[in-house]
Amino acid sequence: MSVNLTVLLAASLTLGVATEQASLAAEANPLKVLLVAGGCCHDYATQKDILKRGIEARANAVVDIVYVADGSTRPKLPIYGHPDYAKGYDVVIHDECAADVNDPAVVQGVLQPHRQGIPGVNLHCGMHCYRIGNPNDPVTPGTPHGFWFEYLGLQSSGHGAQAPIAIHFLDSNDPITRGLADWTTINEELYNNVHLFEGTHPLARGKQGRSETVVAWTNLYQGKTRVFSTTIGHNNQTVADPRYLDLVTRGLLWACGKLGEDGKPQPGYGK
Repeated sequence: MSVNLTVLLAASLTLGVATEQASLAAEANPLKVLLVAGGCCHDYATQKDILKRGIEARANAVVDIVYVADGSTRPKLPIYGHPDYAKGYDVVIHDECAADVNDPAVVQGVLQPHRQGIPGVNLHCGMHCYRIGNPNDPVTPGTPHGFWFEYLGLQSSGHGAQAPIAIHFLDSNDPITRGLADWTTINEELYNNVHLFEGTHPLARGKQGRSETVVAWTNLYQGKTRVFSTTIGHNNQTVADPRYLDLVTRGLLWACGKLGEDGKPQPGYGK
């Protein structure tokens, strides 16, 4: 077989696979994703758009954004007081930083869709939101102090100075991490681990100097709702890193039940 014919056959196969994927994506309804962003200490105005473009380029999904340009620890997000805010969506991404939004009724409202089974994805400061009581105190299950932490599956209360984080994936057989390579971030914040809840499945650890903590994990909230979280993602350059966007998109697809055991989107949900 000539080299030219071999090249033509390979190109034809590639085109055929791409055409089939496009056909399946056209037949499948895109995932409806709600991205909640805003609050203290981060460039959410930029990061919300990076996330939308990155996810939509990797998955058959449409990302709608709820964002407020409020840089306080009590951002006035329009989802507050509206426990049906996620109606019609397949998954909610929490990328807000609302450490001092601590009214139990408000927190219950934010959690209501997830209690009803809508999957969740939580990024970076999403782990430090909705803290009722001292975030370093151990959580008693079922109490207001534990509402948000129990949903996440991991309790965190703070971080040190920014420095590169060496990320090591722990479970090479998990669909979310299958085939992903370890990497070292730019300067980032390593969140502490106060407590990992029963049922939490660590996916990656991050090492920064002598400190090492879980930085990506999954949880089954109330035994039914799929939740993926990563504490990585403070700086724009990290959020825009293809390796970060690959991880977040896989976590989102897994949460929605659209990720195959091989780590690839199920038919109709890839790009």
